[in-house]
Amino acid sequence: MVTAHDDGLVRCGWAGTTPDYVAYHDDEWGRPVHGDDRVFERITLEAFQSGLSWLTILRKRDNFRKAFAGFSIPAVAAFGEDDMARLLADAGIVRNRAKIEAAVANARAALEVPGGLSALVWKYAEEPGRVPATPADVPARTPGSTALAKDLKKHGFRFVGPTTAYALMQAIGLVNDHVADCHVREAVTALRRV
Repeated sequence: MVTAHDDGLVRCGWAGTTPDYVAYHDDEWGRPVHGDDRVFERITLEAFQSGLSWLTILRKRDNFRKAFAGFSIPAVAAFGEDDMARLLADAGIVRNRAKIEAAVANARAALEVPGGLSALVWKYAEEPGRVPATPADVPARTPGSTALAKDLKKHGFRFVGPTTAYALMQAIGLVNDHVADCHVREAVTALRRV
């Protein structure tokens, strides 16, 4: 399903009409993201989203950035017990101990990834395949996301199962799952060629 909006543009059905989703869909989702800290941010946010609405995370993203030192890998890796207590008391983020501990553990793991986190993740960029006509054509996981999750876990990452890994791949441009009629599909395709 695609949605035609008041502005006359057709978008993927999940974008709905919520301004936060529309902006995220049009300006971010599927566009290539590189750089260790930026990829770490997306991994962390996808992990926090697990079991929740993405809109919840999107609306708290600025709070997450403040709470997690702008997602600087070295800064988060250095978090200790005082930081843990601070994060658990921060109503501006999702206060889930296991996810917070995973974020810190993942930062520490990211410091040890040979060649960097961004390079590791981007090894799993998929060649363009069949263009999804509807959201029903978009998988929840793929062999590539299963392999990425396995590789991240091998490096010590947590909360990175195949479904979360696929959501990451979609979000940062390793795949382009904008449906065929979506107005940003071609722009995202062009960015992936660069």
